[in-house]
Amino acid sequence: MPASSALFLLLLHLLLFLAATGEATTFSITNGCPYTIWPAALPIGGGMQLDSGKQWTLNTGDTNTTRLWARTGCSFDGNGTGTCQTGDCGGLLACKANGRPPNTIAEFALGRPSNRDFFDISFVEGFNVPMDFLPEPAKGGPGCSKGPRCGANITVQCPTSLKAPGGCNSPCTVFRQDRYCCTGSAANNCSTTDYSGYFKKMCPDAYSYPRDDATSIFSCPAGTNYKVVFCPLTNQAVPPSPLPESPAGGTPVGPTTMKPRSSTARTVAAILAPVGGFIFLFIVAFYLCKRRIQRRRETDEEEEEEFGELQGTPVRFTFEQLRAATEQFADKLGEGGFGSVFKGQFGNERIAVKRLDRTGQGKREFSAEVQTIGSIHHINLVRLIGFCAEKSHRLLVYEYMPKGSLDRWIYYRHEDDAPPLGWNTRCKIITHIAKGLSYLHEECTKRIAHLDVKPQNILLDDDFNAKLSDFGLCKLIDRDMSQVVTRMRGTPGYLAPEWLTSQITEKADIYSFGVVVMEIISGRKNLDTSRSEESIHLITLLEEKVKSDRLVDLIDNNSNDMQAHKQDVIQMMMLAMWCLQIDCKKRPKMSEVVKVLDGTMTADLNIEHNFVVTTSANFRSTGNVSSSDPPLASDVSGPR
Repeated sequence: MPASSALFLLLLHLLLFLAATGEATTFSITNGCPYTIWPAALPIGGGMQLDSGKQWTLNTGDTNTTRLWARTGCSFDGNGTGTCQTGDCGGLLACKANGRPPNTIAEFALGRPSNRDFFDISFVEGFNVPMDFLPEPAKGGPGCSKGPRCGANITVQCPTSLKAPGGCNSPCTVFRQDRYCCTGSAANNCSTTDYSGYFKKMCPDAYSYPRDDATSIFSCPAGTNYKVVFCPLTNQAVPPSPLPESPAGGTPVGPTTMKPRSSTARTVAAILAPVGGFIFLFIVAFYLCKRRIQRRRETDEEEEEEFGELQGTPVRFTFEQLRAATEQFADKLGEGGFGSVFKGQFGNERIAVKRLDRTGQGKREFSAEVQTIGSIHHINLVRLIGFCAEKSHRLLVYEYMPKGSLDRWIYYRHEDDAPPLGWNTRCKIITHIAKGLSYLHEECTKRIAHLDVKPQNILLDDDFNAKLSDFGLCKLIDRDMSQVVTRMRGTPGYLAPEWLTSQITEKADIYSFGVVVMEIISGRKNLDTSRSEESIHLITLLEEKVKSDRLVDLIDNNSNDMQAHKQDVIQMMMLAMWCLQIDCKKRPKMSEVVKVLDGTMTADLNIEHNFVVTTSANFRSTGNVSSSDPPLASDVSGPR
């Protein structure tokens, strides 16, 4: 094919590509909030984590309607499932359904056949974060109406009856009465004393109730792109509208002395402009990729040097040594949120190698685990043999625990042939967990809060001796400090109530220990969605059973040995309930728990039988604390 023909075809395909992609609407989403949000979009199925100050570009494709909102206070596992304080959507990172209120919504609809877009900011589902919804019309294109704006943080002044964790509910969904929604005949008299009037006063641009007027609906020509800013600056200027169209009659606005270009010149310009733009973009992309690779290489080298300077750390392996020891990572023992664990052999010793996912456990967590567990030694803590920090590879080498993690042995499974654990074995496991935590809390130079105590992080040897593992989320607390302020970390279902304030001590581990004890006793998970609605949450069930004097109902009925030791098991439940006190000051020290297990002390029976935070009112903060992430009430101990 001649070179000129090939160039023509290339240009033709490029022009067709540009024409095809120009039809979709693009949203530029910016997180101006001081905390992380998780934007969601329907029906596109979008969902991601967006840190403060970051941007995300969303292409709507061929869809005609779009709903955008910001979820807050979220916790997702490695599979993208979890819960959010506001704007949740079925526990999925990539949403498949509308978000659970309260949440502020940016709504968009392509108006056919009028060939105009219509959009608004809606409070019909409530409010959680301030928002700007700004059109970005094509340069020189037809005009748009201004975009809606809600720069006020309504949550701060939300009426008490509408307040919700992280947001403000809509009166229409709370009361379901016209006079509270300010609709129908009441709409003409809507005032600041009415609930919807309050929304309207705080954000006049927003669509605040089901029959709002047309002033809350905005429009632009089809093909306009949009910018959504969550938590915009209070003094942020709205970009000016484009120049007005020519007056009636077609007379151009401005000077008319320029000679029109010839048809040939316009054709050549139309062809060369995309080619020049394509070449420019290719050069820029090539430069950015090269720069990113260089920065990654520099970062890896800096991290390698940093780990090389650590004092008192265990053996440092090369990546090739560990690949050979695991036979190219052939035998996988398990998989978690931060990576996978493989069985290996190094010399005469069996080892377990945790290979960390680059996008999972970060540099801070890896460094914390290497330095913390590498410098402490206890019979009930998994021994860290060594580590690897080579280029992008991050691996941890532990002693091998043949029986695996505790969750494999306490959750009854129909397909599992292993007999359920007996009472004495369960007692031994509970005692070993307590001794490991007691060492971390009270016998180290600095108090160490593990902050992720759960059965998956408790490993067992051949004789069912238990050892704590996975110190990636631990926090060091100086002996002269009463508490430490930290971002929410851990696993839903095991988090202590004080995560609502982010004021954390080692007592958070004791609450998690209480949850684990109840799971060991009952042979089930704390949060089990496969059960009936009233039995999903074990700790809520514990509240009900102790108040009706039916604790025996919670004993694992798959084990005859457990049923034979009912009185001893109930005494263990009493210890668990002492650990599950909502007020952390009323929980025992871990050394006291060990004494109770050893029989040299009795558990405190003068306790409150409330173990789950159901509203923000029944948990009192001990001070004013600012946190980088809004906490998630439903993750603390269970469903609200």
